[in-house]
Amino acid sequence: MDDITIIGGGIVGLSTAYALSKRFPHARLRVIEKENQWAKHQTGNNSGVIHSGIYYQPGSLKAKFAKAGSQQMKDFCEKYDINYDPCGKVIVATKETELSLLKYLYDRGIANGLDICMIGSDQLKEEEPYVEGLQAIKVPQAGIVDYKQVCETLVLLLKNHGAEMLLNTEVKNILEHEQKVEIITKVKEFNTSFVVNCGGLHSDRLTKMTGLKPDLQIVPFRGEYYELKPDKHYLVKNLIYPVPNPDFPFLGVHFTRMVNGGVEAGPNAVLSLKREGYRKTDFDLKDFSEVLSFKGFWKLAAKYWQEGAKEMWRSYSKKAFVKSLQELIPSIQEGDLEPAPSGVRAQALQSSGKLVDDFYIVSGKRSIHVCNAPSPAATACFPIGREIAEQVPEVESNQMFIKGS
Repeated sequence: MDDITIIGGGIVGLSTAYALSKRFPHARLRVIEKENQWAKHQTGNNSGVIHSGIYYQPGSLKAKFAKAGSQQMKDFCEKYDINYDPCGKVIVATKETELSLLKYLYDRGIANGLDICMIGSDQLKEEEPYVEGLQAIKVPQAGIVDYKQVCETLVLLLKNHGAEMLLNTEVKNILEHEQKVEIITKVKEFNTSFVVNCGGLHSDRLTKMTGLKPDLQIVPFRGEYYELKPDKHYLVKNLIYPVPNPDFPFLGVHFTRMVNGGVEAGPNAVLSLKREGYRKTDFDLKDFSEVLSFKGFWKLAAKYWQEGAKEMWRSYSKKAFVKSLQELIPSIQEGDLEPAPSGVRAQALQSSGKLVDDFYIVSGKRSIHVCNAPSPAATACFPIGREIAEQVPEVESNQMFIKGS
């Protein structure tokens, strides 16, 4: 492959470009990003957790890539002196009804090859003195990292490799031909041999520009956080998670110690009225109309309306949010928390109303599209990047062929 363009400057796009620089060391690489900085959206607004892979269906890409990516992320941080901490986490059952779900999660973690253990309330107190729980899973593989710093390092490595790194370059159309791809941006037009779409919150729109029509649409969910005031940081040593509701695709509000020393509490999960809507007041008519006109959304809403109502209530009631946190740390009070920046998750949804649970990648004639890469995509970015790089065909005398064929 002689010329490859990657659309999207988040951690998945950058790690993909990094993997492509290894597989095709002589190819001309170009990374284009519509914003004025790298990692501005999902990557730059998450809480920096290195996930272990305990939650995911055994055999799924999420399970395999999270486990491999966790170690590879730590290795990358060690090599390039990036701030991280393999602090581990606990997943806590606070009610009798959660014990069977905790055991199910433990069995899933074992099936995924994780070195985890079940601990009782006394051992839990040793791990997290202010948490009240009946039983917990201790997950040593989890950790925390500065993903923005990871991206800064990837950008530097790509520049040193000779890649063309373009900010403020928003894609308006993609025309896929037999021998090339035209990328039309607000700034200029590019001709390239191959395109990799890592557009995150806009990945579905970019995919459809090429003529592909996968049965999915990105629906944005805003995750809202609070942060513990500095004099309350002692309440949380590392990472504290509840037992997730198996019928709801989010992990529930939890506590995350961050590498900068702060402690986040959250997130909830509410429908965002704008794909890049980080505030409650953010609204975009096109984005919102697309959601309302998509039949899959209404099927999802009918299935999860009760959970959705609870998430909305937590969004507008700090008292309700704190009540959820008190299930883990009963001593926490409203006055211990102050608002923190929100994040937006790009979640792919099918017309059937089913959330796309795994990473989802589709291919065109001269393109690959990462259509669904929610959490743990940051943790798994290096395996994702390598998987995509292996799917990019080589070109010889303007004829494409698969390596090894």
